[in-house]
Amino acid sequence: MASKPSASPTYRLAVAGRALAAIPVNYVLTSIIVGLAARHLPLARAEASVAATLSSFLIFAVIAIAIFHARSAARMWMWMTGATLLLGGALALSIQMGGRL
Repeated sequence: MASKPSASPTYRLAVAGRALAAIPVNYVLTSIIVGLAARHLPLARAEASVAATLSSFLIFAVIAIAIFHARSAARMWMWMTGATLLLGGALALSIQMGGRL
């Protein structure tokens, strides 16, 4: 019986990098997006929070699919880092300015 060839270390590292992006980094990015949505949805505070939280499941899933669909891990990491920094800065600015729109 012939044994199956093992996956190369490069492939395993690429999958591990995508898994790292798809779980903890995706969680942070989704949290930032939900925070922005909750602050800027034109609803009452409680309704905006519930709507943003419910949408978080879809947002998380779409980002995870996009992470594993990306052709290049480097491009995916640049996208994730840029989106996290940009949206995180927008959320920080929104909190610093106070109030809701």
